[in-house]
Amino acid sequence: MSAYLQINLNIQEKNRSAAAEVYNKYKEPFLTQIKGAQAKQLLVRDEDIQVLHQFEKREDAQNYLNSNLFTADVVEALKPFLEAEPDIRIYDVAG
Repeated sequence: MSAYLQINLNIQEKNRSAAAEVYNKYKEPFLTQIKGAQAKQLLVRDEDIQVLHQFEKREDAQNYLNSNLFTADVVEALKPFLEAEPDIRIYDVAG
């Protein structure tokens, strides 16, 4: 059963291109270095940015949240642009 990690980021419109650069910088390392990683997409709405990650299973998503790539690289790179704490959720795919 696969799982999704959804991270909603409250980032002002003027900082969104810089946040997108962070996404682009770490997409390939995510896909090649993180166990169970299958896909990563950047979704932009008027009210926020959402990063959707797909994994083979829930455990892989939870492990990514504790990885150095996430905690030391991605989180640190995004900190200057965040207006609030990210909303982080993990979903299992039904069926």
